[in-house]
Amino acid sequence: MTIFGRALLYMVVATLAVTAGFFLQGKLTSSDPEPATIDVPVINKGAKIILAATLPDLQNKKQSISQWRGKVLVVNFWATWCEPCRREIPEFIELQDKFRDQGLIFIGVALDQKIKVMRYSKEIGINYPVLLGGIESMKLAEAAGNRHSVLPFTVIFDRDGKITSTHIGRIARDKLEPILKPLL
Repeated sequence: MTIFGRALLYMVVATLAVTAGFFLQGKLTSSDPEPATIDVPVINKGAKIILAATLPDLQNKKQSISQWRGKVLVVNFWATWCEPCRREIPEFIELQDKFRDQGLIFIGVALDQKIKVMRYSKEIGINYPVLLGGIESMKLAEAAGNRHSVLPFTVIFDRDGKITSTHIGRIARDKLEPILKPLL
């Protein structure tokens, strides 16, 4: 194959890869994500696994997620390098402020290095608990139905500790708020 032919082949492959990447990003970061398909026995087991988890916070103090049972919980798996995560967190901050007194609590489970999470949390002003889960915490997300390890991944619990919905990819405030209001 000539140099020109090889270069042309590389350009075609690169173009296809970029196009597929943009398509995938559009699907994963859509402001209109579809809830993950919920298999009730799996989701019930997932709720128990997540609520039983104990993870360190930014001060290295172990925090049991079950301590927030009785509240409406929004458990969000995220990372500082995840652009869709970074776009949804400011809206989570606003919703936390708006509904805190009605029993809403967001819990961020960061799959990232502590120093990066601390820096980002301070920079953006995260006003809810941030726990350091590391890559191992993807097992928690998987238990709730995130079989492809996609970030962000959000799990919503009612006051009884039951998962009411899960969301793969970014969830915008205009989609999240109507889900939360009936639970509050």
